[in-house]
Amino acid sequence: MSDERWTSLDRRAVRGAFARAARSYDASAVLQREIGDRLLARLDYIRLEPARLLDLGCGTGYTAARLRRRYPRAELLGLDLAWPMARAAQRRLRPALSFGLGKRSAQFVTADAEALPLAARSVDLVCSNLTLQWCDPDAVFRECRRVLRPGGLLVFTTFGPDTLKELRSAWRAVDAAVHVHEFIDMHDLGDALVRAHLADPVMDVEQLTLTYREVGDLLRDLKGIGAHNAARGRPPGLTGKARYARFRDHYEALRRPDGRLPATYEVVYGHAWAQPASDAVQGARGGSWKPISVVRRP
Repeated sequence: MSDERWTSLDRRAVRGAFARAARSYDASAVLQREIGDRLLARLDYIRLEPARLLDLGCGTGYTAARLRRRYPRAELLGLDLAWPMARAAQRRLRPALSFGLGKRSAQFVTADAEALPLAARSVDLVCSNLTLQWCDPDAVFRECRRVLRPGGLLVFTTFGPDTLKELRSAWRAVDAAVHVHEFIDMHDLGDALVRAHLADPVMDVEQLTLTYREVGDLLRDLKGIGAHNAARGRPPGLTGKARYARFRDHYEALRRPDGRLPATYEVVYGHAWAQPASDAVQGARGGSWKPISVVRRP
């Protein structure tokens, strides 16, 4: 069972956008790093010593480098849809491996999260930071369940429906075209985990806000991380000056009292097990995760 919101994404466009953004990604990925740090902090509450772990959607390797430090004895595999991203991750980790900070190997490959090139029951931990929103969650969760060993863990973040609601609203005031693709609700993701036969799913959500001086700064950040509009129904060609001006005026109406323009992100966190978690979780279910406002300053 696949959600039509995800089958409507143009996978070629997704791959191409992230391939082009590999060089600019780190300069714009303030939010992605913050969310990745919060995701990894949750592993503090889970007793797990993986022999092999997978960074699913590794990007330029920020999360992979931190997984390497957290689990220095584990074999690390980083996987990304775009080879320039995986290559950047490989370069990021090369100094650590050269100086012996990783006891086992680290490899980076290009592949699709919906069709993992891994043997069944070959991975102890799958960690995925902000990749799921570009995929069919049902397909990804089935693949994660297939490659996880019994007792293995999937942890992930993705974006929920309120993400970029200001951007979506400003464009809707201009035309009926798809300018921002839809994001799936936390509860629907939980249902997808159950359909994939992953055990004891735990989901929660928080809202983060970046602020900008001008709407163009937001659009440059989105372009810098490769977050282009990849919906199949996206408008063809360039946006005309008149339409862009109307869009900008509608976004300007959202300017806050402090003079900044908001960009909301609804961040969904989840984890689930390849078998009942039994006593493997230490405090992971009762944690309090308070939303904060992250301000992007020029």
